[in-house]
Amino acid sequence: MHIVMASSEAIPFAKTGGLADVAGTLPIELSKLGHRCSVFLPAYQTAKQYVYERPGIQIQESVASLVVDLAGYPVHAWIHRVNIPGVAVDFYLVDQPMFYDRHGLYGDSHGSFGDNCARYCFFSRAVVEAIERLGLPIDIIHCHDWQTGLIPAYHRTQTHQHSWYRQSASVMTIHNMAYQGRFWGPDMALTGLDHGYFHWEWMEYYGDLNLLKTGIAFCDALTTVSPTYAREIQSQPHGCGLEGLLSSRSDRLFGIVNGIDDSIWNPASDPLLAVNYSKETWKQGKAACKRSLQESLGLPVRPDVPLIGIVGRLAEQKGWDLIVQLMHWWIEHRDVQWAILGSGEQRYADALFQIAMKRPDRISLQTTFSDPLAHRIEAAADIFLMPSLYEPCGLNQLYSLRYGAVPVVRSTGGLADTVCDASDEHLSDGTATGFTFIDYTPEALADATIRALEIYSQSPEVWSRIVTTGMGQDWSWSRSAKAMLDVYEQARRFASSDNRL
Repeated sequence: MHIVMASSEAIPFAKTGGLADVAGTLPIELSKLGHRCSVFLPAYQTAKQYVYERPGIQIQESVASLVVDLAGYPVHAWIHRVNIPGVAVDFYLVDQPMFYDRHGLYGDSHGSFGDNCARYCFFSRAVVEAIERLGLPIDIIHCHDWQTGLIPAYHRTQTHQHSWYRQSASVMTIHNMAYQGRFWGPDMALTGLDHGYFHWEWMEYYGDLNLLKTGIAFCDALTTVSPTYAREIQSQPHGCGLEGLLSSRSDRLFGIVNGIDDSIWNPASDPLLAVNYSKETWKQGKAACKRSLQESLGLPVRPDVPLIGIVGRLAEQKGWDLIVQLMHWWIEHRDVQWAILGSGEQRYADALFQIAMKRPDRISLQTTFSDPLAHRIEAAADIFLMPSLYEPCGLNQLYSLRYGAVPVVRSTGGLADTVCDASDEHLSDGTATGFTFIDYTPEALADATIRALEIYSQSPEVWSRIVTTGMGQDWSWSRSAKAMLDVYEQARRFASSDNRL
């Protein structure tokens, strides 16, 4: 198959979150399985900087040029093809400086860009035109999030315009239902679609244009980033107002857990660690990494004290309300150390700073983001906390499993699908990999964390089994890519049986 992906970000060109990891890594894994893959993304400043500053990158400028009509205004697009040495994927940058030559992908310190609807309507329209101009023999057009939600609509409603529409199927992936690309109704003119589709069944949402809803309504198949999240979004609150539409398309909705790049996240070869280790040598390796981290963060070097790691955005979604309350309760009374790394909302940074000031011998707080430090915390931590309010997939719990940092998570979304609770049953059958809880309360988080601490201190053999079971699991992109291929085949069957509009 030839799979074309359209995404607003993709590593290594541009990234704000997990979407970039999927759009940049999944095509590489699919190519390893024998399929041809191409990826389209906007030519942001960061993308151009990456291309022109990295030796060995090959770029063919303006392999296609075209004009997109945006509500009567002609806007030019130049398509550049980029190839990375050793990577069998064609990356195409959609260039229009007026829209993409900016600091930031979706906004800056003042908020979201006011023309985001125009920017991504232009991107979607440029992608479908470029595929035709380049003569790409496409089987699947795989779209990611609201920024590409228009593409399935063009694919289904304008079959007379491009031959590749009739020969392919569209797949839409939802990475987070909270972000829907909702704009005021008159922006419908930017889409170039008949105004008759501005209807509650297709593109309209309480008088607004909703681009995520558009993609969901028109695509041949729909995926999201974990099986549990696929079920959760069919009802409130996780459906964020689109639960009815999602439920009506449940036969075409599939949940596939994202993978991790085990060439980067691998404790046996990670160059950022003080000592490398494997499932067989984790006790010695993690002890050395723990000692190194304690020294560098100014924490007392104590091999006996449990080290709790937390890495994540300072946002309500990530459960910081629960974490702050737990730390208030425990800071003076429980002999544990905390290594915290995260940036985001100032209210959480301030609350954590106040607690850290009380016991700097127990808490290291870094309110920034550092990828090297994230690796080192995963390698050093005994326990990793991730009590999310909701979590479509989550990657940090997968890194933790790989690095032997036993996760304590709230059982929601991808966390429920990837962490097996250390209940008596799961301990007996050897499937336990962490500790989970259901209620979104600090008491529930405390209970789960206490269970983990008790086994850590009182039952080292049981703890060792939990660690090695987690480290032995396969959460690689290879597994995810094979599951996605099954969805592509389903999408092709759906497309062949559907009536085009």
